[in-house]
Amino acid sequence: MRHVNIPVFIPHLGCPHKCVFCDQHAISGAGAFVPDDADGTIKTALATVSPDDDVEIAFFGGSFTGIDRGLMIRLLDLAEGYVMRGEVSRIRCSTRPDYIDEEIADNLSRYTMGTVELGIQSVSERVLSLSERGHGRESSAHSCRILREHGINVGGQMMIGLPGATPEDEEECARFIADAGCCEARVYPTVVFKNTALCDMTRRGEYTPLSLEEAVERSARVLEIFDGAGVRVLRVGLCDSENLHGGEYEAGPNHPAIGELSSSRVFLKKILSALDKSDAAGRRVTVYVPRGAVSKAVGQRGANRDMLCRLLSPKIITFREDGGLSGFSVRAEAE
Repeated sequence: MRHVNIPVFIPHLGCPHKCVFCDQHAISGAGAFVPDDADGTIKTALATVSPDDDVEIAFFGGSFTGIDRGLMIRLLDLAEGYVMRGEVSRIRCSTRPDYIDEEIADNLSRYTMGTVELGIQSVSERVLSLSERGHGRESSAHSCRILREHGINVGGQMMIGLPGATPEDEEECARFIADAGCCEARVYPTVVFKNTALCDMTRRGEYTPLSLEEAVERSARVLEIFDGAGVRVLRVGLCDSENLHGGEYEAGPNHPAIGELSSSRVFLKKILSALDKSDAAGRRVTVYVPRGAVSKAVGQRGANRDMLCRLLSPKIITFREDGGLSGFSVRAEAE
């Protein structure tokens, strides 16, 4: 069964201020939100999905629970109508951690709200302050707890390479997301958009964006943590359609396959841990990976395979699927 999100973008609605990195209009490609257009957006998207698809209506791009309460209820009522008619399975939304409280969670739980994605971004108070995020670590912990108590799944969004952030800060955030009971995560290496405070900081030399290699390595480190904790990562990096190649992009690790590159890096580490050069040199090596993961294990343009050949000197190395493996698990045999 294919999972499909129908995104209804509400750029900047509900956000109390603008974080240094944020330009939701650029990211979503949406202009001013027109509530009356939401129904047409959903209908148009539904015309492209199969009856067998698992479909969610997703309110993305702003702080959904911070918008005018009447508008929020109106949009939820609209989405719930599609659920009641069996046209979609559930609702999803994204919001800020400090825009969740008991009253809001009560309202959301009256609808078929499957998941609330929280823009946690970091749990370092220093990084949150430098990013002008406007909330602290405790807000994230509090909102995760309230949502789970109301029976709503929680997804945690985090960023790589924020101002002042270290790899250790990012690993701590990944562990926090897992320990807070989030079942899903998204990982966003920081991209600098024009017309943001971060762009001004970059041009003044106060912020240096990560290189692609740095972003891949640091993303891979948090992917390993999520994999070990059983947290499903929905995506690494912005979608290629999110204006990364338009006039809004200024700098940063902009690559349409950064998620695959990061996953490939994890597989390379796992394979090297499973194989010893003394066992592999001059022998036929078979690496077993989960179903659907061969291309990631081999690496883009065979980069992982080439690296393994250089480091381990096998006679030949072959990659195969093993239905008994999951996540980033690997098994290697040499004969």
